[in-house]
Amino acid sequence: MIKMWKVDKMLKTEVNFLGQLRHPNLVKLIGYCCEDDHRLLVYEFMFRGSLENHLFRKTASPLPWATRMSIALGAAKGLACLHNAERPVIYRDFKTSNILLDSDYTAKLSDFGLAKAGPEGDETHVSTRVMGTYGYAAPEYVMTGHLTARSDVYSFGVVLLELLTGRKSIDKSRSSREHSLVDWACPKLNDKRRLLQIIDPRLEGQYSVRAAHKACSLAYYCLSQNPKARPLMSDVVETLEPLQLQGSDASFQSIHVPDYRIHRRLTGNNVH
Repeated sequence: MIKMWKVDKMLKTEVNFLGQLRHPNLVKLIGYCCEDDHRLLVYEFMFRGSLENHLFRKTASPLPWATRMSIALGAAKGLACLHNAERPVIYRDFKTSNILLDSDYTAKLSDFGLAKAGPEGDETHVSTRVMGTYGYAAPEYVMTGHLTARSDVYSFGVVLLELLTGRKSIDKSRSSREHSLVDWACPKLNDKRRLLQIIDPRLEGQYSVRAAHKACSLAYYCLSQNPKARPLMSDVVETLEPLQLQGSDASFQSIHVPDYRIHRRLTGNNVH
């Protein structure tokens, strides 16, 4: 896979981070070249392209539940790797078009041009010019320019919602009340009576209802307006690992999936 760059800063950022970090869920940078005004990055070939195409391209076959949860887990592991690095890295542009899939549907994060070194020592955040993609950026980052690892967690929550619903984060072709996926879905995420109304109908019920409840609960907390109420990506990984099962609730009941661990921690907190 080849990508052209004309912005030196973004090229250097991408080379610096991908040159230092190695993980099964980060795309492998094979090499780069600078010549005159042209910039060339060469990545490993990702056979199935972007998650965006598989979710939203009209001709694409719907991804089954197990594949969606496996992709979510792989992407979460990639983010956790960045956040847990010796010098934490904030990805800053987590979205479906930046999640690439290999022939086995293994998810790998790509496009590190907007990545930022995270806060160190007593620092609570990094102050930076607001960049990223509308519909995925955390509200506190958009309002203040204060960037933390929890900003990535919010973006992950948006992508998880897209996987659960089959809808785009922003879709102006829908009615005004449904333009924003987060605004439309969040009131339903914590309501078991309405929760299944938002699950992608293309799944045709081929998923565990209990697993769907767990995944929606996770998305709900990732999308908290309070950054401190959002889970760590390591917690997200732990929560997603049992949710790749596909099929009936009967098969799901044989595996114990604990309630999302931060529920107890947040008792009494105003999450949304």
